[in-house]
Amino acid sequence: MSADTSLMPIPGPIDPVPVPRRLTLRADGRVELVGLSKDQIRHELEAAGLEPKQAKLRAKQVWHWTYNRGAIDFAQMSDIAKPQRGWFAERFVISRPDVVEAQVSSDGTRKWLLKTHDGHDFEMVFIPDADRGTLCVSSQVGCTLNCRFCHTGTMQLVRNLEPAEIVGQVMLARDALGEWPSQPEGRMLTNIVMMGMGEPLYNFDNVRDALKIVMDGDGLGLSRRRITLSTSGVVPMMARAGEEIGVNLAVSLHAVTKEIRDEIVPLNRKYGIEQLLEACAAYPGANNARRITFEYVMLKGKNDSDEHARELVRLIRKYRLPAKVNLIPFNPWAGAPYECSDEERIRAFSNIIFEAGISAPIRTPRGRDIDAACGQLKTAAERKRRTRQAA
Repeated sequence: MSADTSLMPIPGPIDPVPVPRRLTLRADGRVELVGLSKDQIRHELEAAGLEPKQAKLRAKQVWHWTYNRGAIDFAQMSDIAKPQRGWFAERFVISRPDVVEAQVSSDGTRKWLLKTHDGHDFEMVFIPDADRGTLCVSSQVGCTLNCRFCHTGTMQLVRNLEPAEIVGQVMLARDALGEWPSQPEGRMLTNIVMMGMGEPLYNFDNVRDALKIVMDGDGLGLSRRRITLSTSGVVPMMARAGEEIGVNLAVSLHAVTKEIRDEIVPLNRKYGIEQLLEACAAYPGANNARRITFEYVMLKGKNDSDEHARELVRLIRKYRLPAKVNLIPFNPWAGAPYECSDEERIRAFSNIIFEAGISAPIRTPRGRDIDAACGQLKTAAERKRRTRQAA
């Protein structure tokens, strides 16, 4: 398999510096097929010795078994001759991230601590609701952004997740929910949010390639209308995200003044609020039917005044943004420098925005008891790593 020389963000004082990084190869030398496009699978089969016509047929069969039937073993692929199944198993693999720990919250939220093939920990979360089930997917091991309210942001970036590891999260959730063979209706897993560990737009190529498989009608078959990508404001990549991925956009805004956003979202020092909102206004496909979501974590005495709410309304109107605002009660973690705004303050903030004709629902915290809520994805990974180091 040829080396992947896609750009890997390495943390700088504010913004990553792109440097080439090779894909980490499996220790057993086999080629991972999860995360490859149909054409890439065909290419790998040809490179391993199959004739082009045979490679095209087998690639189509492997794709179907992988993404429609959930197969993880070539022995399951009954329409491929038995001797050839063995040939496949010697050279290729269809895998999932390893599960280190799985937890279930009192409210039904599930969290998995996962391990990459080269030994790095990351997490994903599934949030069930009456009318939907949302999988929160990670894009990086760690994060570079250092948002001060976010526990994940206190981690160092270890590396980007590869397409196989991003798609693998969706497939692992399907395994756990018993949702194979894949079907368009009646699924528990209906929505995906790229809001787990990491900044998706700093791992653009891998996130794009993974989501193309997730959205492929012959693949995992989730509509782009049911997928949301969240960014802290990587302005230069936002237009490309709209053009090349085309999913819903969520923006971690969290403040309406330069001073406060510089403090809690340091990326604002690189790409300011005005630049960010201009990029939102230009986001391809944004309209009243596909509104941009602004995420706004409620921090007591920091960003939660009536004046802040009115300024948020003014900015949305100024840039004529088709928008809704998700108000997120701050989820505490040990050593956090902030407290959550009082319930009455959050309601008052929400009312000001609603009265201006802009939707501003207050998110109900989910999975707090297992550190699975927004901004908490670090605890289990850090704890497990310390335990292994001490052993």
